[in-house]
Amino acid sequence: MSGPGASLLRVRDLQVDIAGESGMTHAVKRLQLAISRRETFALVGESGCGKSMTALALLRLLPDAGRIVGGQIDLEGQDLNLLPESAMRGVRGGRIGIIFQEPSTSLNPVMRVGDQIVETLLAHTPLRGAAARERAVHWLRRVGIPEPERRVDDYPFQFSGGQKQRIMIAIALAAEPALLIADEPTTALDVTVQAQVLDLLADIQRELGMAVLLITHDLAVVKNVAHHVALMRGGEIVESASAEEFFRAPRHPYARQLFAAIPTFEKRGAPLTEEGRRAEAARGGSGAQGASADGQAPVMLDVQDLKVHYPVRKGPLRRVAAWVKAVDGVSFRLHAGETLALLGESGCGKTTTGKALLRLAEGARVRGRALLGGVDVLTAGRRELLRLRQDIQIVFQDPYASLDPRMRVGEILDEGLASLRRSLSAAGRAALAARLVDRVGLPANTLSRYPHEFSGGQRQRIAIARALAVEPKVLVCDEPTSALDVSVQAQILDLLRELQRDLGIAYLFITHNFGVVEYLADRIAVMDGGRIVEIGPCAEVLASPREAMTRRLLAAVPRLAFGQS
Repeated sequence: MSGPGASLLRVRDLQVDIAGESGMTHAVKRLQLAISRRETFALVGESGCGKSMTALALLRLLPDAGRIVGGQIDLEGQDLNLLPESAMRGVRGGRIGIIFQEPSTSLNPVMRVGDQIVETLLAHTPLRGAAARERAVHWLRRVGIPEPERRVDDYPFQFSGGQKQRIMIAIALAAEPALLIADEPTTALDVTVQAQVLDLLADIQRELGMAVLLITHDLAVVKNVAHHVALMRGGEIVESASAEEFFRAPRHPYARQLFAAIPTFEKRGAPLTEEGRRAEAARGGSGAQGASADGQAPVMLDVQDLKVHYPVRKGPLRRVAAWVKAVDGVSFRLHAGETLALLGESGCGKTTTGKALLRLAEGARVRGRALLGGVDVLTAGRRELLRLRQDIQIVFQDPYASLDPRMRVGEILDEGLASLRRSLSAAGRAALAARLVDRVGLPANTLSRYPHEFSGGQRQRIAIARALAVEPKVLVCDEPTSALDVSVQAQILDLLRELQRDLGIAYLFITHNFGVVEYLADRIAVMDGGRIVEIGPCAEVLASPREAMTRRLLAAVPRLAFGQS
């Protein structure tokens, strides 16, 4: 079914049910798949389709409310569903390793990383003592952690996001399993780190001869690394084919729908969703992109020589010993109706730039100038800053963290309106809140519900509605689509295009997603080491990058060319 040679893993008629307040949900329905040795098998689909539940079922790590109600999971001829729990502990980490999506929550924060690797070695190999520690150092070196002999005794918080993902890989591979499950291993990583992690996995896969079950919603990654693709929807596999066949001629309408929703340069100016296409047709087909930044549109935000330095304190008196130059002399102008994409690797200063413009860079020394309507945001007094915050708002990356879970959506929207638009009465604020949720495509009962009652994409729409409540001229979008599925991302991008066209908002779009940049941006600014190293029109920067960092980022981007093998 999935490649040459005997199957390492064969799943037949797997069924998983989840108990909830409204009864039993069939999370996985009669699933069948087979994975051969040395093969990369991609299980793709959007949030809630059953991908991760399938992975957890393979390892019998389902949540308390979940249970396997039918089917077989054969690993090298042995049905894992028939094994007692004591025997399954030998399978987990020994014969099947797993890399979870979020290393920050998967690594033990109070254990040294070396001890976490040694823990796996003690459980699944005969290595002990100095030999186990030496092997842990070997794996840290193998996954690209610099100075592994020293860093083996560091804690997870002392590593970057990409390094933590590498440590997770080291733990998963320490016992040299026959099968590695990689559950969204690159979702939150920038393109260069993503490329490094994928190359690392492919290299180790060849070295150990293991099979990989890659669980992801990133079709570009799948095209570059997978041998076989299975597309899930509603707990079922709706299409299964070789990667070559799947990308050349997808058979299922849902697969074609996902392909149509992926943002690319060729789709600029056109809606990505069927809903967006209908709305545009009703308006007469006006799909104009934002401003061309040719000087015709007025300047909304003028940033000159922005510097954000954080103190490094040492000694018993916590005196400042040095300064970390997170942002070190950034300058740009943002025009009405324009989208300026701020790109760069993790730690380059993108998000710090956005936060500094909102006066949210706590504990930092901020210098430079940021004129908004002729007034410097960086030096404005309390009363002036309150007025300026009507003109500049921010949409954060994670709506889970940016929306108060104890407040209803109506209260969240009213809080901002009451603070920044004091001329409105309570009835006026309520009416405006109702118009806002309708404007961003949310149901009418949204205002009376809590954030946890909504999907990730709907929560991001709530965050956008909150930012729009005060009618800003500038909207800072900090990775607003990085954790969203393909179709939900398409809905948010259609919404942002529509709002920009109707309201003339200027976007400072902070992201590492090049597909989004190619589709949405008018200009691109590339950051490296706290500075903008290249800035120019989108098409020019993409086609003829001048700087080495820009070329490096572009070279790392996984590409999709539809209809080609």
